Amino acid sequence: MEKSIVKYIKEALSSIYSTDTTKINVPVEITREGIEGDFTVVVYPFTKFSKKSPEDTAKDLGVFIKSKFEDIASYNIIKGFLNIRMSPEYWINRLNQLNYDIQNPISQNSQNHTMVIEFSSPNTNKPLHLGHIRNNLLGDSVSRICKAAGIKVIKVNLINDRGIHICKSMLAWIKWGKNKTPQDSGLKGDKFVGDFYVLFEKKYRSQISELIKSGKTEDEAKVEAPLIVEAHELLKKWENGDKKVLQIWNMMNSWVYEGFEETYNSLSISFDKVYYESQTYLLGKDIVLKGLSEGKFVKDPDSSIWIDLTDLGMDRKILLRKDGTTVYMTQDIGTAMQRFDDFNPDKMVYVVGNEQDYHFNVLKNIIACFDKERAEKIEHLSYGMVELPEGKMKSREGTVVDADDLIAEMVDSAAKISEENGKIHELAEDEKQRIIKIIALGALKYYILKVDPKKQMVFNPNESIDFNGNTGPFIQYTHARICSVLRNAEKMKIKFNGKVSAETNMVDQEIELISYLTRYNDVVVEAAQKFDPGMIANYVYSLVKEYNQYYHEYSILKETDSKIMQLRLLLSRNVAQVIKNCMDLLGIDVPEVM
Repeated sequence: MEKSIVKYIKEALSSIYSTDTTKINVPVEITREGIEGDFTVVVYPFTKFSKKSPEDTAKDLGVFIKSKFEDIASYNIIKGFLNIRMSPEYWINRLNQLNYDIQNPISQNSQNHTMVIEFSSPNTNKPLHLGHIRNNLLGDSVSRICKAAGIKVIKVNLINDRGIHICKSMLAWIKWGKNKTPQDSGLKGDKFVGDFYVLFEKKYRSQISELIKSGKTEDEAKVEAPLIVEAHELLKKWENGDKKVLQIWNMMNSWVYEGFEETYNSLSISFDKVYYESQTYLLGKDIVLKGLSEGKFVKDPDSSIWIDLTDLGMDRKILLRKDGTTVYMTQDIGTAMQRFDDFNPDKMVYVVGNEQDYHFNVLKNIIACFDKERAEKIEHLSYGMVELPEGKMKSREGTVVDADDLIAEMVDSAAKISEENGKIHELAEDEKQRIIKIIALGALKYYILKVDPKKQMVFNPNESIDFNGNTGPFIQYTHARICSVLRNAEKMKIKFNGKVSAETNMVDQEIELISYLTRYNDVVVEAAQKFDPGMIANYVYSLVKEYNQYYHEYSILKETDSKIMQLRLLLSRNVAQVIKNCMDLLGIDVPEVM
């Protein structure tokens, strides 16, 4: 918020009431719509110094700052709120001072703060789907925002490349794959392997049904079905280093990694380091066995190892199965400790859906058993599930929306709408296709990221691609419109020096736009603190709405007053830069032509 207002109020408090202001917090807000003013100071906390009513205290402060500071144009008082109107010269000065260099951190306070952010974390038994898209976009955007706020960010991915789920796909391929490869089938590797996971589940459910008909309970049938027994045997062979099993595992995983990389490239997602569960699960196993010897964990009669968290309001959690094989929690313990050793972060953030809230609560409490300091650095960015208008997706039943298919669908929709609107038909074909993809991905990313991460959301492809309303394409088009204005100014040989004269006449909409622009840094810092890209999305949408209204009401290149034209060109250029910065923080490109 405006540091100058805080400075003025502190000087007033010190001068009028002889108050030491070094530790005083001055609450400053943007004045609410419908009330005259630019900034509002809440004066209730200062009545203890003035020994007066809130209204009289506000009057004392208003009279002082209006008489002392030239950039205060006027003030008014509503109960305990002092509403301050800044002078036009103040806003012109602020516009001239604005500098939005996204390469430089906004805050210098966090320069020594290191944050590890884990996101994506796919299983190698299925392709990435719509749920993974929200995960990846959130993780990538939060990383960008935190970096912009001055934090050293390390983006990591944990590939869940082992475990019973992988063995299900492997077993299905062994039984029914007939040695086929993705190349034989013409499928991406991750889709090819995912089909075998679905096939396993289909045949597994069939076996369960047969066992239930024979008199078994559902729980008994799930454990005794021949396919799941074979899958567990395959897992034991893998953990024991069976060469043939490892060969199949390596082959199938390589197919999946190739497919993942293609999807990541489509979404412009990258990582600083990739961890593999197959390389970290033994670290967790060693920690569990060490904890058992130190009395932190307990071994049941069947040789399984557990931790009892009932005193903390949770339950008993298994850490090693009776056959000695590991569970997800085991590898998460090992991976967490490995990352602390690798990067010594001040905070380690897991971007994982809210279905895993309990899991991460347990993880923190387990790590606290042997390293409380590290446990306190773990944070779970818990986000709501994403669904389609027709309902929830189910991986095991093969009813998920494949990420690649969704991206292709978005590109097709963007192409049709762009052709219908005639916005890019004059461009060369390769440039046209590049912009269509930018629009499509902008629509997809913005629609998902504008929603508060904590909320469950419904993704509607048709709504997301609209060129009007709170959508990515609407914001991208505004940026392209401003770029067109600036290009035309150059063609008209209009001299644009990037500075505005203090004597320039301004309208209220211009002051409002400058006010929006000055909030950018605060919004980025707050979004970083809250891990909420939606704050960036909603801020840039509000800015774009304000600019578009201004653009339709006031001429820029036909303005006859050269000083006003300089103001409007500089204002437009700054709006375009902030749009670009905000969209970049969301992982979205903005074309200069649409």
